[in-house]
Amino acid sequence: MRIVQASQVIAESKFNKFHLLVFLWCFYAIAFDGFDIAMYGIGLPLMIDDFGLTVVEAGAIGSYTLIGMMIGSFLLGSLSDLIGRKKMIAICMLLFSVFSLLAGLAPNPLLFTIMRFIAALGMGGLMPAVIAHMTEYSPKKNRALIVATMYCGYSIGAILASLTGMYLMETLGWRFLYWLGIIPLFTLPFFLKYFPESLSFYIVRNQGDQIAKVLNRIDPKGQYQATDDFEYKSVKERAKGFPAKKLFLDNRAVSTLAFWMTVFSCLLMIYGLNTWLPKIMQESGFGITSSLSFSLVLAVGQIGGSLIGGYLVDRLGHRNVLLLMFLIGAVCFVSLSLTSNLVLLYVLIAIGGACTGGTQNLVNPYISEFYPQEIRTTGLSITVGIGRIGAISAPLIIGLLLAANLAPKHTFMAFAIPSIIGGLSLMFVQEKYGSFEKRHKTYTSYPKTNTESI
Repeated sequence: MRIVQASQVIAESKFNKFHLLVFLWCFYAIAFDGFDIAMYGIGLPLMIDDFGLTVVEAGAIGSYTLIGMMIGSFLLGSLSDLIGRKKMIAICMLLFSVFSLLAGLAPNPLLFTIMRFIAALGMGGLMPAVIAHMTEYSPKKNRALIVATMYCGYSIGAILASLTGMYLMETLGWRFLYWLGIIPLFTLPFFLKYFPESLSFYIVRNQGDQIAKVLNRIDPKGQYQATDDFEYKSVKERAKGFPAKKLFLDNRAVSTLAFWMTVFSCLLMIYGLNTWLPKIMQESGFGITSSLSFSLVLAVGQIGGSLIGGYLVDRLGHRNVLLLMFLIGAVCFVSLSLTSNLVLLYVLIAIGGACTGGTQNLVNPYISEFYPQEIRTTGLSITVGIGRIGAISAPLIIGLLLAANLAPKHTFMAFAIPSIIGGLSLMFVQEKYGSFEKRHKTYTSYPKTNTESI
């Protein structure tokens, strides 16, 4: 019986149709996640008028939604390692699809908040599962770029929400954005049929036929068989114990806490901007369509930051690129509070998107690669769950600043603080204790009558 290290087969593979299939489904799922999250801020000006809300009340509703996302990250994201990422992604898509529609049908703020909270559970659980899945199935050579590009789906979803808001919202109303959230429900049967389950899930359950099927699509020359030993014993041994506890074992404690603070800072900036950017620009004298165009530019900047950053990460390393992006972000937000030039505002908003959403898109695979395979989803889920505290705080904090007597654009100054904190936190990550430092070369063992290797 030959012994095959499945993770290394994937790491050394070349991007093919199978990788593309995983990429496109993950991209699709996270695009609707981005659409659902962005549409709250886009529809907020009209919803405030419709429901008669104050800016503080609107910020509180946004924060309640983010509490749901935090719970979803902790609960659903961590369960992915137990029931399988494929099932968890499907459950999350079902939740945010159905309950986004119901939120759009809500007759009052209370019911809207409840429906939005339940939808947010799905949004919170989806992201860590999708990132961990794409990380697992990406070739090592371009893993950072592939995962970052996949997560650009989030920004594409935000762009589609912005375009829908710009051209249809004044005619069809803010509720129309939420009605569109039902679309993923109709594609779930195709997702369940074609999307592959996690290899680690199959290995723990000794499902050799499924493992061989997947590996033969990744590396057809390997001719893998169900009778191969896919390191069942060692994988099961590593899977024993409480996953959350393992985040602090093997000298990972300091890095885990550093990741928590880094993601806290990123999500505070991201959700503060997503929720309040249209309102800030509207209060600064721009019309609804013009103010929404800044959300569009923000999303474009997030994509640019993800792609350029992902390209640089594969050459310069995660931490060097991320530290630079946090520094640029701090300078950008200070500049935004001081300028009134329209062209410069657009440029700075794009840079702000690159250094917030783009930065988080690069932090995600960094975290995912740091932790070993058996606790990868748990590590990312708990980190993002802790980070959601920043996301929860953001709408309320910015809402309070807008309710004060400050000029609306001066609120941008507040975003420079978490950008600095995020960069400082990242410096405490101890890469030498990460799983990417411990990988070893693939080996395939045969009986003595056949010593050929893969």
